[in-house]
Amino acid sequence: MSTRVALVTGGGRGIGLATARRFLEEGWQVALLDVDPDVLASGVASLSGPLASPVLELLCDVSDAAAVEHAVRRTRERFGRLDALVNNAGIAIFKPLLETTQEDWNRVLAVNLTGPFLMTQAAAPLMAEGGGGAIVNIASISGLRASTLRVAYGTSKAALMHLTKQQAVELAALGIRANCVAPGPVDTAMAKAVHTPEIRADYHAAMPLNRYGLESELADAIFYLCSERASYITGQVIAVDGGFEATGIGLTTLRAERRNL
Repeated sequence: MSTRVALVTGGGRGIGLATARRFLEEGWQVALLDVDPDVLASGVASLSGPLASPVLELLCDVSDAAAVEHAVRRTRERFGRLDALVNNAGIAIFKPLLETTQEDWNRVLAVNLTGPFLMTQAAAPLMAEGGGGAIVNIASISGLRASTLRVAYGTSKAALMHLTKQQAVELAALGIRANCVAPGPVDTAMAKAVHTPEIRADYHAAMPLNRYGLESELADAIFYLCSERASYITGQVIAVDGGFEATGIGLTTLRAERRNL
C-alpha cells in the first residue's frame, strides 16, 4: 500500500507507454489506460518480465464520464491509492479551418480537453486521500504556436494549458500539483509514419537542437514533474521541444551561415 501509483492515459504506445515504463523502472505501480484494446494489450505485453506485474490494464474512453469513474474506481480497488495522473490521451484531426466539421471539432476537444477535466475530477479525491500528488497534462507545442491544419488540435492544447493552471490553483489546498508538458516533434511511430522526409527537414531546420525528441526524453520530463524533486513546481507549462518554441524568424539562415564560418 506504500508503493506509489501512477495512472497514465493513452498508455498503450508512444509517450504514454514510455512514461509508464519510466514509472515502473523507478519502482512505482501503474494503471495503464487506453481506448484501443489491441494497442493496450500490445503495450502491456511489451513491459515484459518484472515490469509487467504491477500494471493494471484499463480500457477506457477518457471523454466518457462513466467510463472514467469506473477506471478510477478499479485503480482504487487494485492499489488503494493514487499519487500521479498523467493525462496523455489525445487525438488529432488535421484539416484546414474551413473544412473542419463540427463533428471533428467536438471529438478533438472531447478527448484532448474534456478527457483531462473528467480524469482530474475522478482522480483528485483519491489522490487527496493519500495526502496529494501530481497531475501532468500532455499538451503540444501546437498550443503555443499556431500551425497549418491544426485549428481543433492546437486550440484544444492551448486550452489544456489553461486548464493546468486552473488545476494548480484550485487543487493546491489538497496537496496536488499540476503542470503541463508541451512536446515538440517526437520520434513516435505515428510521426515516423506521417512525417515525410521534407516535413522532417523543415522541423530540423526550425529547431536549435536540429533533431526530433525521443519518447524516453519526454518520459523523463513527465516523471520529474511527478516526483518529489519537483515539489515546488506547479501551474507551469514546460516545452520539451529542442528549442522549437523559442525560435524566431531568420534563425535557420543565421545558423546555416554560422556553420559555414
